[in-house]
Amino acid sequence: MAYYRITGYDPENDIGFIADSNGKFEKLWQFSSYLLLKGFKILAVSKEDKFKFGDLLKASYDDKIILRCCDFGKPVQNGNKITVKGKTYEVIP
Repeated sequence: MAYYRITGYDPENDIGFIADSNGKFEKLWQFSSYLLLKGFKILAVSKEDKFKFGDLLKASYDDKIILRCCDFGKPVQNGNKITVKGKTYEVIP
């Protein structure tokens, strides 16, 4: 089962978020495309082997999109670390 994480931003409402997908999409581009169609901007995308879970442990829900955290404003990107509402994970280049 494919596990993906996307960091996104809703410019209309000024809300940043981190969302995971555990088996909902076969390919990472399908998850990204779904969020783009909803009007979100994609800031970072990763497969499970390309990020460290950090403060957001792997979700056990299957076939779902899981909103891990959200907050007003854009997510903070500091190098490979991404933070939303005090929750941080790291992208592996």
